[in-house]
Parts: sequence; structure tokens; C-alpha cells
Amino acid sequence: MGTSKRVITREEWEKRLNEVNIRKEDMNKLVMNYLVTEGYVEAAERFKMESGTEPLVDLASITERMAVKKALHSGDIEDAIEKVNDLNPEILDTNPQLFFLLQQQKLIELIRNGKTEEALEFAQEELAPRGEENQSFLEELEKTVALLAFENAADCPVGGLLDISQRLKTANEVNAAILTSQNHEKDPKLPSLLKMLVWAQSQLDEKALYPHIKDLSTGVLEDHSASKK
Repeated sequence: MGTSKRVITREEWEKRLNEVNIRKEDMNKLVMNYLVTEGYVEAAERFKMESGTEPLVDLASITERMAVKKALHSGDIEDAIEKVNDLNPEILDTNPQLFFLLQQQKLIELIRNGKTEEALEFAQEELAPRGEENQSFLEELEKTVALLAFENAADCPVGGLLDISQRLKTANEVNAAILTSQNHEKDPKLPSLLKMLVWAQSQLDEKALYPHIKDLSTGVLEDHSASKK
């Protein structure tokens, strides 16, 4: 026979929530952290003026970081590399894996644009030497060059490299590296806290019936009878 769950009324639950003291300054820092990490520079500037919350990085650097991201999203790898070096040359100098990822993306873009001879030359001169020094680089190079063996590269087993998602993956890696170089978290804290909230609710579900936050976008509490539907 299972243990019956404790029923917590809305009144009792709201009373407990109201007893939790969260400083407005801490909430503001969370919001600013999200805006800065995600690159919403105009929103961050407005929030700074309205709340008096200081960002942990120069807001001008957000614009520069977003310019790198935009270049990568559009497939302009040379421009992205130049912009990263303008921001901080050490980012690529000290991260050979990231530099290889960018070079691999450049090779993918050459193949995408049908520049076969240029792609082969670039692979041989720029990427092959790095592959000789690193087995994982060599495997990635071989996988990318395999795109050239098909008349329609999209039909290749690794045709997914030509998907826009590959550009986004590269952009996210570069974005994370820039944030790390600025002593800033790679990921915003707010989504992690929301995941913790969902996890905590799932744990509590096993022991009690209580008002849930079912829709995180509204934060509205729903009675346990409604949340069961």
C-alpha cells in the first residue's frame, strides 16, 4: 500500500513563498547576466539605466561579439576570424581546437559554394598539417573532404556538415570562447535556475500535492487538481 501524499493548500504554499527573501539586486543581476550572455546589447543598456545594474563586461564588447556571431551565421569565416583577433588575438592563439573548427567551417563553405579546387588546396595547405599533429583533427578533415566525393554533397553520409546547424554550432563555440576570455560565464544563469525549478517540482511531486508553476513563461501557480489535467 503506497504512502499517501501530503496536500499543501494554496494559502500555505503562498505563505511559504512569501517567507523566502530574494533581494531585488540579485534578481537584477540575473537579468543582466542573461542579456549580456545572449548578446542583447540595447536591452542591456536600457536595463542598466532603469535598474542601475552594472554589467560585468563592457557593453561595447557585446556588439563586437555579436558581429562575430553574425559573420559565422552568414558563412563569412574570414571576417569572423578577423573580428575575433581584433577582440583578443589570444583566443585563437591559445585554442587550437577552436581555430581548427573555424578552418573546417571555412572548408565547408568553400565546398558549399562549389569552389572544389580552392577547397582541395585549402585542405591540403592549411588543414592537413594540423591533422598530422592531431588524430581528431585528421578524422574531421577526412569527414569534411568526403563531401567532395559526391556530385551532390547533400547526399553524402556526412552531408549534415552543410546544414545551417553546423554554422550555428561553430558560432556557439566561438561565442563561448569569447565570453570565457572576458571572465564571463559561457551560459546564462537564468535557464539553469528554471531547469532546477522544474527538477525540484518533479522531486516534490513524489511526496506532495501542491500548487505548481506549470507555465514558466507566466509563473502562475496552478492548484494541484488543475495541474493533474
